[in-house]
Amino acid sequence: MRTSAYLTHRTALLALGVALVPAPPAHALETIPAFARKYGMSCSVCHTAAPKLTEFGETFAGHGFRMSPNEAPRDTIGTGDQLLQLAQRLPLAVRLDAYVQGYINGDVESDLQAPYNVKILSGGPIAENISYYFYFFLFERGEVGGVEDAFVYVNDLFGIPVDVAIGQFQVSDPLFKRELRLEFQDYAIYRARVGDQPTDLTYDRGIVVAADLAGFTVTGQLVNGNGRGEAEPNRRLDNDPFKNGMLHVSRSIVPGIRLGAMGYYGRQRGATDGSPTASNRVRMIGGDATLSAGPLEINGQYLVREDERPTFTLNELAAVTKGGFVEAIVHPRGARWYALALYNRIDANRPLLNVRLGGPSDILRYETISAGGGYLLRTNVRFMAEFTRDLELDVNRVTLGLTTAF
Repeated sequence: MRTSAYLTHRTALLALGVALVPAPPAHALETIPAFARKYGMSCSVCHTAAPKLTEFGETFAGHGFRMSPNEAPRDTIGTGDQLLQLAQRLPLAVRLDAYVQGYINGDVESDLQAPYNVKILSGGPIAENISYYFYFFLFERGEVGGVEDAFVYVNDLFGIPVDVAIGQFQVSDPLFKRELRLEFQDYAIYRARVGDQPTDLTYDRGIVVAADLAGFTVTGQLVNGNGRGEAEPNRRLDNDPFKNGMLHVSRSIVPGIRLGAMGYYGRQRGATDGSPTASNRVRMIGGDATLSAGPLEINGQYLVREDERPTFTLNELAAVTKGGFVEAIVHPRGARWYALALYNRIDANRPLLNVRLGGPSDILRYETISAGGGYLLRTNVRFMAEFTRDLELDVNRVTLGLTTAF
C-alpha cells in the first residue's frame, strides 16, 4: 500500500533515528535510529518534532521500512539461498524518557521520574513486502513493562494496495496514534473502560487489514477484545470464544482536511471458572478529523460507547460513555520549537476506569486541559514543558521532560 497503513506510526520513528513512540495509519510503528544508520540520513527526514512524522516518513513506513516498494535488499548477508533475506546486523535502538513533575493542589509536591521509560526497539524488512516491528520496555514507570507493539506486516498483499498486519498493536492506531503524540498527557478516551469489561482502544492482539479504495482509506480489525494480559492456565490468550471487530474509514475532503468515522462491536464473557454470568456487548461509534494549515494542525476525536452489562450481571444498568479530545499543534516548518494544547473530556453514567492515573477511579466525568511546548536540543534529543489542569479535581500538574533515542 503506497500510503502508510499499518507501519506508518511505528516506522516513522524507526526511520527518524529518534526512538520516540509512533504507529501507522492502520497501526503504529515507532521509528528507530537504526534506519538513519542504514540509509546514512538524518532522523529529520522522517520526523518534524519526533515522534511526529513528515509526509516522507509516512510514505517510508507505508512501504514497510523501505524507500520504495521495489527497493533492492540492503545490508544483507549473501547466503546463497534465494528464499532467505538476513540483515547483516539486527537493527536495534534505545529510547529513554525522563521527567520532573510538580503537583499543585493547595500543597506542592514534586516527583523525579528519571528514568520514566527505557525501551529497546527493532524493526525492518525480512522478505520482499514483509516487515516486522516490536519494542520491549526494559523499564516502564519503575518496573519491567514487557512487550507492547509486536507484529509482522505484509505490504501490498498479492500485488494489490492492501496491507495486512498480525500481532499486538493499539486498536486506536487508525484514528490517532497515542505513541506519536507530543504530549505527556494522554488521549484519555482511548483508555476509558467501565465495570469489569477489559476492552478499550489501546493494546490488543489480532489482525489488521488496510486498503485504499476509491480515495478512501479503509481499515478493518479483528481482535481478541481483552487486551495484552497474560495467558489463561490453558495457555489461551483470549479468555472467551468471541472476537471483536472495528472498521474505520477516512478520506481527505480537500487539501488539509481529513475526516474519518469508526464503528466497533464486541462481546465478552464474564467469569471463566464456571460460575453463571451474563456476557457483555460493547458498541462504539465515533468520528475523527484533522485540519492542517501551514504550521497549525488541529486534531479532534469524539466517541460514544455503550456496554450492555459492564459487570456481566443480568438486568444491570447499561453503561454509556461519551467523550473525546481536541488537540492543536503549532510547529513552523524547519523550526526547532513547537507549541501545543490538548483538551480531554469524558462523561459516563457508570464509574469510569483507567483514565485518571493516580487519582480517584469512581468518577463520572473526566475533564483536563493541557498546554505546553518543546524544543529540539538535537535532532534526537527533545526537551518539553507541559502544564495540565484537572478541571474536576482542581489539581494542577507541571511536567518537564527530556526524550532521547540512539
